[in-house]
Formats: sequence, structure tokens, C-alpha cells
Amino acid sequence: MTSIDVHELTKEYGATRAVDRLTFSVRPGRVTGFLGPNGAGKSTTMRLVLGLDRPTGGTATIGGRAYTTLDDPLRRVGALLDAQAAHGSRTARNHLLALATSNRIAPTRVEEVLVEAGLGQVGGHRIKTFSLGMRQRLGIAAALLGDPEVVMLDEPSNGLDPEGIVWIRELMKRLAREGRTVLVSSHLMNETSSFADHLVVLGRGRLLVDLPMQDFLDSRSRPRVRVRTTESSRVRDVLTRKGYALSQGDDGRWTVEGARAVEIGPIAAFEGIPILELADEQASLEQAYLDLTAEATEFASAAASPTTGQEA
Repeated sequence: MTSIDVHELTKEYGATRAVDRLTFSVRPGRVTGFLGPNGAGKSTTMRLVLGLDRPTGGTATIGGRAYTTLDDPLRRVGALLDAQAAHGSRTARNHLLALATSNRIAPTRVEEVLVEAGLGQVGGHRIKTFSLGMRQRLGIAAALLGDPEVVMLDEPSNGLDPEGIVWIRELMKRLAREGRTVLVSSHLMNETSSFADHLVVLGRGRLLVDLPMQDFLDSRSRPRVRVRTTESSRVRDVLTRKGYALSQGDDGRWTVEGARAVEIGPIAAFEGIPILELADEQASLEQAYLDLTAEATEFASAAASPTTGQEA
């Protein structure tokens, strides 16, 4: 299996350091979400990994080798960086055939990825007639063409309709289950939380987080439990006696700070308190991300706050 390994990677453009001594690894068998505010260095890092830019310092390798030294690179690494790069006058099928021929990939693979990407019926249409979502599907088809061990996707959900978003989500999960290395850059926090197993977060070119998704969420929020019961005063009295801090919402539900459902459930059962709802609460990925990157956002509106918005 093949991993992406970045070590002390640095990229400077004049006086600007876009990537600052970055070190992390993307392992096979999981989907790694690649997050960070605009200008954080995500796209630059992906370009450096793919040999499209030269680093000022450090290394970026795939399976221990620089991308530019790989034999049959499209068979090793599939990437989507810019869905608009395909020549508009070509048909979707001819675009993929050109890639297949130049990379010694069987022409039959073209039809397979067209169908997988939902473009089987429009393979003979010119790309300039495609919508943004269709171009995005074509870019993903091109990334899958060589049946690669490593897949790198930059904003893959861009322009996709709801059915397309579900498709790409399930595709990424399947690729990871097959043991492939999957790196996905995205600004859509709710979408990222639905497919990512691991997170790498950048801020101003530096590494902020390299953690499993759940570990990151746990590190950014204090545990608490939401409780609803027909005996509100009893649950308050019992839990208060045991040292828990509670607050009640307008809907009658209790929030128990610093606790988990596995603690509160047995207490209620022992006391014979009927429970209608018992659920753990934690910060969403969006809340945790915004809290983490609040000081590392280069471009932010004056009205933005950790609970009201984010830069797309």
C-alpha cells in the first residue's frame, strides 16, 4: 500500500511563505480530510505533492518516491485539482481516451469510468456543453482512470447536485475500504464530517491538526448529555446530588455538563426515572474547525463568528 509523506515541506513565493515546514502523512485505508482557511496552503501543498511546483525546502513523496519519478503515474496517483482544465472542444470520451493512450491504459477503462461517474449517456458530448457538476464528474472519472492506489481530490463536491454529493461521498469511502490512500480538500464542513476518518488542518501554511476525526472533535469540546424525561424535577434532584451541573432549555430538556450518556443512563435506570431521550452532544466539525482556525484565517468577513459563518 502507498502513503503520501510530507516532511518539512516549505514553499516560498518571494517574501510570502505559502507552506511552512509542513510534516504529515496520509495513510491507506482511510479518507483524510484536508482543511484550512483560504490561503492556508492546501492547494499549494497538493501541487507540490504532484510535482506541479518545486518546493523551497523539504520533501513530498508518494510511496517513498517523488511523483515525477513514478512509472505510469496515472496508474499510481489519480488527482482532481481543476475540473475546468479539460479542453472544451473535445468530447468527454476523447478526453479520457487521450489520457488513457498516453498512460498505456486500456481503452475499455474509459467506458467503465464514464459509467461510474454517471456520464455514460453523454460521453460523446463536447465538454464545453457540460455544466459545472458534469465537468466535476469528468474530472473525477479522469482521476479514477488508472485505478490508482492514491486519490487526491480538491473540492470534489463543487457543483454537484445532492445525488452527486451522495455519490462522491460513497465513492471516497469505498476507495478507502479497498485500502487506497484518499486525500480530500474541502471547505464544506458538514460534508467533510460525513466521509472523513482523519483530519489534517492547516493555518497560514502551518500544520494545526493531524488527528482522527473523533479525537479532534473530542479535543475541541467538553462532553455533555441531553436528557428528556417525564419526571423532570426528580432527574434534576438526583443528578444534582451526584454533583452534576444541569441547565434546562425552553423545550424542557436538561443539559448535563461534563457527562456522557453511558454515565447518566444507569443512574436514571437505578432510580427508576423514565427516560424519553438521552443523547451525547459535542461540537460539530464546523464549530470545532472555526474555533481552531479563528486566529489563522487570512481572509474573513467582519461579521463572521465561530457560530454564524465561514469563508467558502
